[in-house]
Amino acid sequence: VTPPPAAKQKVIYITYLVAALDITWLFLQFSITPYLARRLGFDTIWFGYLQTTVGVIQLLGGPIYGRFADVFGARAALSVSCLASVVYFLLLAVADNTFMLFVHKLPAVFMHVLPGAQMVVADLSENEKRADALGKLGLCFGIGMIAGSSLGGTLSTRFGEKFAASFAAVGSFVSLLLVLNFIPKQTKIHTKGSSNSVFNLGEIMRLMKFPGVAKTFTVKIISGLPAGIFQVMFSIIAINFFQLKAEQNGYLMAYFGIVQMVIQGAVIGRLTSRFSESSLLMLSVGISSLVGLAQAMMTNVFHFCLIVIPMMFSLSVFNVITDSMLTKSVSPSDTGTMLGLCASVQSLLRTVGPTIGGFLYEAYGVPSFGYIQCIINAAVFSFLLNTGGRSQPNRP
Repeated sequence: VTPPPAAKQKVIYITYLVAALDITWLFLQFSITPYLARRLGFDTIWFGYLQTTVGVIQLLGGPIYGRFADVFGARAALSVSCLASVVYFLLLAVADNTFMLFVHKLPAVFMHVLPGAQMVVADLSENEKRADALGKLGLCFGIGMIAGSSLGGTLSTRFGEKFAASFAAVGSFVSLLLVLNFIPKQTKIHTKGSSNSVFNLGEIMRLMKFPGVAKTFTVKIISGLPAGIFQVMFSIIAINFFQLKAEQNGYLMAYFGIVQMVIQGAVIGRLTSRFSESSLLMLSVGISSLVGLAQAMMTNVFHFCLIVIPMMFSLSVFNVITDSMLTKSVSPSDTGTMLGLCASVQSLLRTVGPTIGGFLYEAYGVPSFGYIQCIINAAVFSFLLNTGGRSQPNRP
């Protein structure tokens, strides 16, 4: 039975809240880990290994988590994620050596609140409003980014890193209670796919055969790689290149968040209602190429603050449009698996990003990130121009 629109909307709002809280604790952790790692004697290369570990763990977990969500439903999937977050932050609170800092990353294999939230929103939103609804999740990302960065810097400075990590563990437990009380067991109206096995690789790979999926997916990986490398290395760039302290870094991340909130909340919905998704995809890739050129030329944090606006615009539009195109290309019973695969793209970037980023940073400095982004996205833009974007196939 299809739930009434008001009930659907309530579930979507609770999902937005859970996502915002999850991102808050994640960014709180981002403002602890680089400084804790530095105190434990990590250099740029070792910090890269730490980031790569998280990437590999989440890369393995993403597609399986998506299948788990499709088979067992939204509540079970989000509950597992929130519980993993509680364990993750408790381990961070007691991490006092190199080994423990690596161990605390292990629960990240189940930490996929954002793909879980995207699945709920994709299941409960109308087809033509999906890009806008997924865009609003980005608004939650912005809120979490601001709250988490500011909170992380303040709590770490005043009460220490252990307190900040424990605070995040309590916050994740609150998210778990919200999920158990308000998210329905199953958000899909349609029947499940042919197989109920979570570890069925064939079921996951089958999605690549749907029209347009492989192409959009390839664009998502190649175009997203340079920006992914820059994001992974950003905490190091902030400390070494911009010479920022923990609290200043928190403010810069909060500024990121504000820009992202404006774009996701006020801009993306209007753009998707007026322009086709293939045109917006080309626009985001084109702007990303120009952003790369600007990044290569920047010399101080003020320049960077100006670049952030087009950078966040291209990133936000790119991620929302590719996720929307990919979920519309598969059947409703497969949206969780598709979003799990989309999440694994981010994890893939985090896996190879630190190694490539660490090498580029040491060998060629910060401008190299910009030049690579400019060249790769210019190439992807030419490819999209020649293949004419892609017409949206009907969902099977």
